[in-house]
Amino acid sequence: MSEEASDAGRFLALVAAAQARDVRLTSIQAGLLVATELNIASDSRSFARSLGIAHALVLRELNALAERDDRLEIVKRDPRTLRVFYRLAKS
Repeated sequence: MSEEASDAGRFLALVAAAQARDVRLTSIQAGLLVATELNIASDSRSFARSLGIAHALVLRELNALAERDDRLEIVKRDPRTLRVFYRLAKS
């Protein structure tokens, strides 16, 4: 198995584990949390591009997660590109 496939499998396993801990999380929301924890992405467009997901879907899930949950906080919005920057909330 290639390293990239191994990394993808690890990422998906961590997403599944996050969803198992909190059944309210969608797969995209869990992916946002895991990607942030692993420093894979800290903005919506990079996350969308990395996973091949429409940016609009990521924005919707990111906003829903930030409104409902205190684990992720939005730190900046770029009105021109609609890119949203986020980070794990400080404990």
